Amino acid sequence: MSFEESLVDLPKYFAGDGDLFMSHTLASLSGVFPDGEEFFVRSVRHFRNDITDPELKRQVAGFIGQEAVHGREHRVLNDRLDALGYPTKLVERITKKGLGWRAKMVSPHANLAMTAALEHFTATFAEVILTHESARELIGAPEMVDVFVWHALEESEHKAVAFDVYKHVGGTERTRRWTMNYICLSFLGGMALQIAGAMIGDRETYRRGALRTSLRRIKQNPFFTKAVWRHVRDYNREDFHPDDHDTTELLETWRERLFGVEGSLNDRLLVSA
Repeated sequence: MSFEESLVDLPKYFAGDGDLFMSHTLASLSGVFPDGEEFFVRSVRHFRNDITDPELKRQVAGFIGQEAVHGREHRVLNDRLDALGYPTKLVERITKKGLGWRAKMVSPHANLAMTAALEHFTATFAEVILTHESARELIGAPEMVDVFVWHALEESEHKAVAFDVYKHVGGTERTRRWTMNYICLSFLGGMALQIAGAMIGDRETYRRGALRTSLRRIKQNPFFTKAVWRHVRDYNREDFHPDDHDTTELLETWRERLFGVEGSLNDRLLVSA
């Protein structure tokens, strides 16, 4: 995939109706993706030689390939967002340093547990994007919708891989659940601070009515609903598995829509000779 050319004319406040808060939220998420994806790949790859199931081995190979491309394309997007005034490159540096420190300080099993938990977060929000037209309208500019819909499709395709590897290599239920509780506080809290900091440094935040109008829309935001939160917290159910939320038909629909005979993203595919 290559989205670089399509992002050249991306406007600064790209979210629906120039939504200030949502533009910063999506930019902040993109900022953490490249090094976050690399962390996911390292966490899963560490156990690659311990996997005895041929099907899971195949899925891990696909997971690594998809995550690598996600990281590459979000770096391209982050370059464009940085040029527009978002602190995405700073976020990349902070994320890289923080995850590098974690990788050294905790066990490989703990890092894999964190990967599985965060993959559930991304899969939850991916399902919202693919299911609700209002979510795609909120993302706004077609260029951004293309990136996030493509990313959402692939996150949904491999949503169970890190979880299955974690269970396969003997990860405990106690660590799995504790890690999700930790993530709910640290990741969401960190993202909130990151978004707030970016908005404080944005002059548009202080334009009369801009922030108030943007925050007022949160009540209708499909990403911030009780149903989404219940979906996230379902991870702590004793017999939980990511595939309990069946998205098979949804994925088939979007594969055809994006990459079928008349797929909307076929022109973004890089075809090797």
